[in-house]
Amino acid sequence: MAFLIRDILLSKQHLGNIFICCVLLLSCSFSSAVESDINCLKSIKASLQDPLGYLNSSWDFSNHTEGFICKFLGIECWHANESKVLSIKLSDLGLKGPFPRGVANCTSLSGLDLSSNKLSGPLPEDLGRILAFITTLDLSSNSFSGKIPHSLPNCSCLNVLELENNEFSGEIPAQLGQLTRLEIFSVANNLLSGQVPNFGSHTGTAITAESYANNAGLCGKPLKRCQSTLVKALESNSVVIAAAAGFVIAFPFSVCFFLPRAPSVDRLRVFYQGFKLW
Repeated sequence: MAFLIRDILLSKQHLGNIFICCVLLLSCSFSSAVESDINCLKSIKASLQDPLGYLNSSWDFSNHTEGFICKFLGIECWHANESKVLSIKLSDLGLKGPFPRGVANCTSLSGLDLSSNKLSGPLPEDLGRILAFITTLDLSSNSFSGKIPHSLPNCSCLNVLELENNEFSGEIPAQLGQLTRLEIFSVANNLLSGQVPNFGSHTGTAITAESYANNAGLCGKPLKRCQSTLVKALESNSVVIAAAAGFVIAFPFSVCFFLPRAPSVDRLRVFYQGFKLW
C-alpha cells in the first residue's frame, strides 16, 4: 500500500513538472514571437526612407510596455495588448527605398499594404517564403521593377494581389493560376508580356481584361489569343523568307532570259582560233 501511494505521488509530481515545462515553453515561444515582431518593425523602419516623417514620429521603440507597437501608425495586432502584428498598412506615406525584407520577422503577418509610395527595385526572389501566410498583398502604385517572383504562388492563402501601376516586366508566373482563394487580382499598367495565367473558374471572382490593362505584350484569355511559336518565328524572319521566295521565283526567269543569247560552243572555239564566224 505504501508503495502504491508513493507511485501515485511521484506520478502526480511528474505530471506537474510536465505542465510547468509546457507553460514555460509556451511562454518562451510567445516571448520570442513578440521580440521577433518588434525586430520586424525596427527592420522595416531602418530600411525605408521616411522624408515626410510619419514613421519617425509614430514608431517609437523606447516604450517597452506590453503591446506598445500595436499603437504604431499603420499597425494592427492580433490582440490590442499583445505585440503580435496582424497587418501592416503604410499606404501613401511618401516612403522610399526597396521592398523591406524585414517583414519576414513578422511571423503572423496576414496583410501588407505598401501602395502609393515611392518604393523601387526588384521584389525578393524568395517573396513566397517571406510572406508565406499572407492573405492580402498590395504593392500597387510604386516603381517596383524586374520580374514578378516565381515564388509568389507559394503564398497559397492569397485573397488579394494588387501589383498594378509599377514597372514589372517579363512574364507573369503561370502558377498564379493555382491560387484558388484569389478574389482580387491586378497587374495593370506594367511592362509585362507573354501568356497570362489560367485562373479557370475556381477563383472567387472572374479575372477580367481590366486586370491586365496597358500591358501590350500580354495575351491569352480574357485577352487576345496568343500566337503559336511557329507563327512568331515566321513573323520574326519575314524579311529573310520574302527574299528567299523572291530568289526562287526570279531565278528561273533570269536563266531563261540569258541562255538564248549565250554564244554556242562552236562559235567560242572558232573565236578562240582567231576566226570570225558571222
